[in-house]
Amino acid sequence: MRRHRTKKIRIGSVCIGKDYPIAVQSMCNTKTQNIKSTLKQINELEETGCDIVRLAVPNLATIHALKKIRKETDIPLVADIHFDYKIAIAVMPFVDKIRIDPGNIGARQNLKRVITSAKDQGIPIRIGINSGSLEKSLLRKYGGPKPIALVESALKDIKFCEKNNFENIVVSIKSTSLLDTIRANEAISKKTEYPLHLGITQAGPVWNGTIRSSIGLGCLLERGIGDTIRVSLTGSPIEEVKVGFEILKALELRQQGVTIISCPSCGRTEIDLAKLVSKIQKATKKIKKPIKIAVMGCVVNGPGEAREADIGLAGGHKCGAIFRKGKIIKRVSESKIVPELLKQINKLED
Repeated sequence: MRRHRTKKIRIGSVCIGKDYPIAVQSMCNTKTQNIKSTLKQINELEETGCDIVRLAVPNLATIHALKKIRKETDIPLVADIHFDYKIAIAVMPFVDKIRIDPGNIGARQNLKRVITSAKDQGIPIRIGINSGSLEKSLLRKYGGPKPIALVESALKDIKFCEKNNFENIVVSIKSTSLLDTIRANEAISKKTEYPLHLGITQAGPVWNGTIRSSIGLGCLLERGIGDTIRVSLTGSPIEEVKVGFEILKALELRQQGVTIISCPSCGRTEIDLAKLVSKIQKATKKIKKPIKIAVMGCVVNGPGEAREADIGLAGGHKCGAIFRKGKIIKRVSESKIVPELLKQINKLED
């Protein structure tokens, strides 16, 4: 698929926009003031593959903790700022980007002060437009946080930044409405070349939110729209990163770690497929190399799918045929399937 052409923006060691890989972000759900727990979560996110981490900075007192956190990690950090422009200015020496919502940052003069400081320090700003905090004037004008209102708000803020000679910008438009998010991002992508941060805001619990985010982000990414994503789930941010990468892998936009293809099983299945898949998933979760594994339960589609994968299994009667790069290399009993698959996977890693 052809990506919408956007400008390059550097966030610490990560670049987004242009032809750079789509970056996966998440946000710590710890209290930033709790340095130990926040650093622990940052490290877990980094191990999962997260490219950029956002932290809440609700007050000036939090900046002291953020200063210490910055010394302990090199991953790009984004400060999430609301209401107080002074926090946005004070935090800049310790982060790689700030996220503000101009709709709640106060007077335009305050935004200008933030822009001036960001320009002096080379810090990009994400202009975050959210359906829950849209300006009252636009709510009245359009009768609610409709896509046209969200886009108008974003364009107004972009124009203000450009008027003040600031173009180090990332734009995000999020709504609790999946369809409104899609329509708003489609519209803004035609009106600006700044990188777009995609997300479905307040997507919900892990199961529901995964579905909503996969549909919303998938629709946009398939059309070449989006330069960085954050899957918002009510749960562990680790799950957000996992889901984010699965979305990108499904669209063949990024390849990282193992992709398991397995059939739903049916009356033809003569091995305990669900148990096998669970064991393989757990045993391979830390693998970073892109490896496609097919775990198929019977001889109807099994051999064909197994041949297409790097490593494959086609189940039979209490046994299975192991494939590697399209060729059968061994037939083993059911009890030996997992050890043999892992053995072949390890060979691919070497």
